Amino acid sequence: MAADARNQLTGAQGARNAYSATDAAAQRPPGLPSRAPVGENVVDGVPWRAEEDGAAPAAGTTAVSPTTPVTVPAPAQVPLPDNAGPLDTPQPLRSHGCWYPSVDPSGAHVAFICDRGGVPQLWSGPVGGHEVHLLDSDPHPVKEVAWSPDGRWIAYTTAPGGGEHTRVLCVRPDGTGRRILAGAEPGSSAYLGCWQHDGSAVAVTVAEPVPAPGEGEAEEWPALAEPGLADPGTYTARRPPGWAARDGRAVLLGGPHHGDAGPAAHTRTARGGDEAGDAHDPPHLSGAGPSPGPDSASADAAGGGLAAYLVDPLGVAAPALLAVERGAATLRVCDISRDGRLALVRRGPRGRREALVVRTTDLRTTFALPVADGDPWIGRFSPDGGTLWLRSDASREFAALFAVRLDPGGAGLGLSVAAERADCGLELLAFGRDGRTAALSWNVRGASELEVTAVSAPAGEDARTGPRQTVALPHEVVTRVPRVGGRAGLVLALSGSQRRPGVWWFPDGTARRTRWSSRDEDAVPPGRPPVRPVPLRLAARDGLPLNGWYYRAPGRGPGVPAPCVLHLHGGPEEQERPVFNPLYHELLGRGVDVFAPDVRGSSGHGRSFVDADLGTGRFAAIEDVADCAAHVVVAGLADPRRLAVMGRSYGGYLVMACLVWHPDLFRTGVAACGMSDFATFYAGTEPWIAESAAHKYGHPEHDRELLRSLSPMTRVDALRVPVLTVHGEHDTNVPLGESEQFVRAARERGLEAELLLLREEGHDFLRADSRRLFRRTAADWIQRHIAD
Repeated sequence: MAADARNQLTGAQGARNAYSATDAAAQRPPGLPSRAPVGENVVDGVPWRAEEDGAAPAAGTTAVSPTTPVTVPAPAQVPLPDNAGPLDTPQPLRSHGCWYPSVDPSGAHVAFICDRGGVPQLWSGPVGGHEVHLLDSDPHPVKEVAWSPDGRWIAYTTAPGGGEHTRVLCVRPDGTGRRILAGAEPGSSAYLGCWQHDGSAVAVTVAEPVPAPGEGEAEEWPALAEPGLADPGTYTARRPPGWAARDGRAVLLGGPHHGDAGPAAHTRTARGGDEAGDAHDPPHLSGAGPSPGPDSASADAAGGGLAAYLVDPLGVAAPALLAVERGAATLRVCDISRDGRLALVRRGPRGRREALVVRTTDLRTTFALPVADGDPWIGRFSPDGGTLWLRSDASREFAALFAVRLDPGGAGLGLSVAAERADCGLELLAFGRDGRTAALSWNVRGASELEVTAVSAPAGEDARTGPRQTVALPHEVVTRVPRVGGRAGLVLALSGSQRRPGVWWFPDGTARRTRWSSRDEDAVPPGRPPVRPVPLRLAARDGLPLNGWYYRAPGRGPGVPAPCVLHLHGGPEEQERPVFNPLYHELLGRGVDVFAPDVRGSSGHGRSFVDADLGTGRFAAIEDVADCAAHVVVAGLADPRRLAVMGRSYGGYLVMACLVWHPDLFRTGVAACGMSDFATFYAGTEPWIAESAAHKYGHPEHDRELLRSLSPMTRVDALRVPVLTVHGEHDTNVPLGESEQFVRAARERGLEAELLLLREEGHDFLRADSRRLFRRTAADWIQRHIAD
C-alpha cells in the first residue's frame, strides 16, 4: 500500500555505516562524547527495551561490549524549506490555547505551542509584548518545544498526520534553517531530550521500527472522503507511513537486564546474570532488584527499541551515542552535567520508571533509582555535577525532592529527601539557569501549589533547600515551569476551570498574563461562562476512598436530579483536574451534568492507589464506575433513569466494560479509542506500547485468561444499550479495529451502534476541527439518548 503523500518526507538520507562500540569508546575524550565530522564512521545506536518487572544493574555495571557492533543507523538530518509566517497580533476575542513554553536565555522571548491556527503549531513571542511569529506553518501537530541555552535554535517534536510516530526538528528563532534532526526515516519515531548546557547539541531518542513477520502490508478498503460516521463492516483506515501489518500475535520487545544503557545490553540475558556489582549493595544506591522474567531471551528475538543520541543541529558533527538498549517503552535524556561527564536518563515502563546516571565516556550505568510517573523531566545535576536532584517516589507513597550525592565517576554516595509533603506529591520540578534556585509544584487533590526555594549542595555536606516561598497562582493547575528567575522572573504555563491554557510571567512577583495568550473572558462565547466544578468524595464498595469533580449544568436547582454523564479519563494513570474542558462545556450547554471521577489506578492519590487496579484489581476499577454512578444518584444530583458513560483511551475501555458488566445501569455509552479485546490490542499496538502495557494490564501470554475475562468483547452478549465509538484513523496506540469490532458486534445483536472516524488524527485528537466534530457528535448522541 502506498503511503499517504501528505505524510511523505523527501530529501537525501545519506549513507551511514555501522560502527563498533569499541571504536567509539576508544575515540571519546574524557568528559563529553565525541561527535566526529559528518562523513566519517560514527557510532550508530541499538534501541533499548523496558523490562517487565526487571531491575537496574548494580552500580558500575558495564553496558558496552567490545565485541558487539552497534547496527542501527544514527539519525540523519534532512534540510527543509523555510515556512515561517509573518509577525501577527492575536485578535482579542479569538479563543485559543498556548502551552509548553520554552524561554530564550535572555528571558525576553518565549517559544510555545498554540492552536490559534486550528492545529498545535510552533510560535514565538516576547514575554511582555503582543506580536507573535509562526515559526513552522506545516499542519503537523507540535508536541514539545525546547529553546537552546545559547539562544541559537529552537528544537521541537511534531506528529506527522497526527499519528503516534513523531520526529524532532529544529529552526532558528527567526524561522530560518528548519531541518529534521531525527525521525525522518519512514516508520521511525523520535522525540526530544535535553540540550547540552552550552547549546552545541540536543539529545534525541530514536525508535527503531519493528518489522512484522513477512513485512506484509495491511489490506485497505476504500476510505471515506471526509470525517464522519463510518461503517465498521466495510471500512479500514489508511495506515500512516511505515505501518507494518501484524500477524495476529502479540509482539513484546525483549532485551537486557534492567537498567543497562549501553549498545551491548541485550546480550546480558543470553550470558545469564550480572557481570559486575555486589548483590548486597543497598537497593537505594545500586538500583539492584529482581532479574528479568523467564522469557526475556525469547522476547529479545523480536528486536527493536530506542537509542538516545546527542545531535549537532548544524550537522557539522555526527550524532554521539548516549544510551541504548534492546526494546523499550520510554527512554529520555533529561540532563547532561555541565562538564559532559554524566547523563541523566529516564527509562522504563509505566509504573516502573527509573532514573539512570550514565557515564558518557563508556556508557556505564553508575546509579539507578525508581522515579515517579508523570512529567518526564525528573531532575538535574548541580553545577559541579556532585549532586543529582530528583523527583522520585522511591519507597514512598508520594513523590518528593531527593538529593543524591555522586562521586566523580557518577556512583551514588548517599541520598536524602530535601523536600516532601505528607499527603501530596511533587508533580513538577524546575531549576534556574544557575542551578541554585528550584521551583516545586505540588499536586494537592488535583490543584497545584507552587513554591520557589534555594538549593545548595556544598562539597562534603548534605544537600539542602532554603525557605520555601509560596507563589500565588491566578488559576488552578500549573502544567509547565520553563523559567525560574532572570529577567522575566518566573514563567509558567497555567490552566484552570475558567480559562484556556495560557502562559503567565511574574516579573515583580505578581502574575501577568502574556498578551498573546487568550483572555479569561474569551474562553467561551459570551453569554454562558464556564462552570467551576466542585469536588466530590465517596467510598468504593470495598472501602477505598474515591474522588472526582462534579459539574452542574447552569440554571438547574440544587434539589433537581439531572441527566448526567460519567466521564472517565485515560491512562489509567491520568488524573481528573479542575481545568476547562470544551467537551464538558458542550454537554453542560445541553442541560447534562458531568461527573468526572478518579477510579483506582489514577495518579494524584499515592502509589498504592495507582497500583490498586493491577491484575484482578481491574475488576474492582470497573465496579468503581458503578459505585460513582450510585453515589451521584443517592446524593440527589443525577436521575438514575438518565445516566450515560463516556471516556477516552483507557476510559474508552472502561466505558465498554461497564456497558457489559452493568448492562442496565447506563442508557448509552460513548467510547473514544478504547480497547475492546486485550488479545487484539496486543496484536495490533506498537511493540513498545505493548511492552509498557504488559505491566499495567497483564502479559498477553502469561495472563491470557485474565485478559480474556477482562475484555469487553468476551461479554458483548450482555450489551443492551446504544453505543457510539470514536477513533483516529492513524491510531497505532489503540488500533482502529478495537472500535470496529465492538460496533460490529453490537450491530449483529440488533443494537444501535456507530463509529465516528476522525481523519488525520492518531490516539490524541489534536486538530481543532476534529475536536469540534468529536464533542458535537458526542453531545448530540448523549442529548438524544438521555436529555431529550
